Amino acid sequence: MPRKVAVIMGSISDLETVKPAIRLLGELGIPNEAHVYSAHRSPAQAADFAGAARANGFGAIIAAAGMAAHLAGALAAQTTLPVIGVPVKASRFDGLDALLSTVQMPPGIPVATVAVDGAYNAAMLAAQILAVEDTELAQKLAAQREQMRQGVLAKDTQLQSLLNS
Repeated sequence: MPRKVAVIMGSISDLETVKPAIRLLGELGIPNEAHVYSAHRSPAQAADFAGAARANGFGAIIAAAGMAAHLAGALAAQTTLPVIGVPVKASRFDGLDALLSTVQMPPGIPVATVAVDGAYNAAMLAAQILAVEDTELAQKLAAQREQMRQGVLAKDTQLQSLLNS
C-alpha cells in the first residue's frame, strides 16, 4: 500500500489554500488525510499526530499555517518524516511573517518550505519524495511533466502564429 500524505492546517480558514494540494494528491492516486491542528491551541494533538504518523502509514506531512506559522516546525520536532511547510498569506504582512517563521528552523529539525500559498508545489514535493521508492508514482510524475512540456510548446506555437500573421 502506498504511503499517505498528511495535510495539516493551523486553522479551517486555511482550507482554500490547501485545496490544490489535496486535489493534486488525489489526481496522483496518493492517499491523504487533512486535519486541523494548531501549534498553539492544540499542541498535544499536533504532537501526537506527528509522533504516530510514520506508524500510521504516512510518508510526508504538509503543514499550512499563517502569521506566526509554527505548525510545520512543531510537527517536524515530533517526527523524522519530511515536513513541507506552506506559509499562508493571513496577515497584513502578505505572508512574509509566515514564510520567515516556517523557513527559520534550528539545525537538525528541517522543514522544506514552499512559496507563500504554495500548497500545489508542497503536494508535488511530497509526491516526488514518495516517488523515490514508488516507480508507479514516478512514472505518473514523468507523464505529468511531459504534459506540462507539451503545453508550453503548444503555447509557443500559438505565439509564433500570432506574431507571424
